[in-house]
Amino acid sequence: MDKLLFGTVLLQVLLTLFMMVLMGKRRFNAAKNRELPYKAFRVMDLTGANEKVITASRNFDNQFQLPVLYLFAVTFALQFALADLALVVLGWLFVISRLVHAYVHVGANHVRLRFAVYLFGALMLVMFWLKLSLTYLLA
Repeated sequence: MDKLLFGTVLLQVLLTLFMMVLMGKRRFNAAKNRELPYKAFRVMDLTGANEKVITASRNFDNQFQLPVLYLFAVTFALQFALADLALVVLGWLFVISRLVHAYVHVGANHVRLRFAVYLFGALMLVMFWLKLSLTYLLA
């Protein structure tokens, strides 16, 4: 089970790295095409940036919000050998929701769909933490 759970961590890390590259590419292109002055990056003032730059930047920031709580929980589960099928399933559902959220956010950016996917992922994370906590405390 440990390797299956670790697979979710690897996928989340790859998503974060991909979003970093996408953000950098979009920012570079905006600066190169003079859509955004270079000085905007000194204090990260993206006022006036196009939607593609802003969504990629915000999505990269998002990878350091809920996923941080997830990565900590997985670290705890692996450290104390608590990984089981329920945590693996919840973990995969959470990370898949992050992939879908990122795809929607930097793509069509349909707000209702994005929020629904975010809410689903947050619920999977809460359930992951509840299961992990109960398993640890009742062991």
